[in-house]
Amino acid sequence: MTHAPDHPPRTLAALGWSAFHEDQLRPEEAELAPMRIATVHRARMTAESLFGPTKLVLPPQTNTSDFAVGDWVLVEAETRTLVRRLDRRTVLQRHTEGARVPQLIAANVDTLFIVSSCNDDLNPARLERYLALANEADTTPVIVLTKADRVADPEPYRQQVIGLQRGLEVVTLNAQVPEAAVALAPWCGPGQTVALVGSSGVGKSSLLNTLSAKAPEEAQRTGSIRESDAKGRHTTTSRSLHPIAGGGWVIDTPGIRTLHISDISVGLDVLFAEIAELAPLCRFRDCTHAHEPGCAVRAAVAAGELDPARLDRWRKLVDENRSNTPVDTGPRGNKIRKTPGKR
Repeated sequence: MTHAPDHPPRTLAALGWSAFHEDQLRPEEAELAPMRIATVHRARMTAESLFGPTKLVLPPQTNTSDFAVGDWVLVEAETRTLVRRLDRRTVLQRHTEGARVPQLIAANVDTLFIVSSCNDDLNPARLERYLALANEADTTPVIVLTKADRVADPEPYRQQVIGLQRGLEVVTLNAQVPEAAVALAPWCGPGQTVALVGSSGVGKSSLLNTLSAKAPEEAQRTGSIRESDAKGRHTTTSRSLHPIAGGGWVIDTPGIRTLHISDISVGLDVLFAEIAELAPLCRFRDCTHAHEPGCAVRAAVAAGELDPARLDRWRKLVDENRSNTPVDTGPRGNKIRKTPGKR
């Protein structure tokens, strides 16, 4: 296997390998090399190996859309031929309108940095969608508010999001200075993997450049948010895995304009824990918290103990999840999957 000579040998643990992946190895696979997917394109993929970046040889009929950046794969060491993908410990995926299968965002991620900015682009309702995505994947979410240096006081922006979820970490920073890497260091240690998600123009590429301490000639191209509408320009066009100066790994992703809620089971209960805890106290098991008598959730709103805006957003996301999640219908042995659609 060829590899870049300027990369000293690494360890699998430094690449993010864990006992979860080790337990999947079969005795007959002892000669195969574990590698981690770094980029995925339509007809090619690259991986990070013990010796640095590697171009993989794909077997015929390989569908690259079945692979996510961050996946662990087993590779024939001499030929660099992909053999198989290991099961994922965590996977971030989203459902796009009209698609039959979810779009993979990243795999084996420990922490999801949900990036927004201290300006008019900050949208708590949109951040809740990312939080539901992280919760469903069993990945730790952290809200990162960039461009803190461009406002007189970033604290009001922080206060808008700190209460979106219990125990939520919120960090305000300037993504372009070294202090940003220090602020995020608790989640970026050796072998740890973080992923960056958020709208275009909020500073994800700048944050990537800072975390990975890239030289100017290697830095990701960055854009800006238009002053007229606070909307960003796309600068990242594909997902990719990069080493963090502190020993971890960061997955950069393109900006997401629309994030649909679909096929979420526990993610919304974690996000709206105060509603999930009150629901069993309602008179009816299938209470929608809209009009039924004996509703403990609506009683909490009336008593000033629950923000009515939170209940409204919960109801919207629950309805969206129900209408977008496919269900199996039909007789046994001949079931088909259908999407219920809006009621």
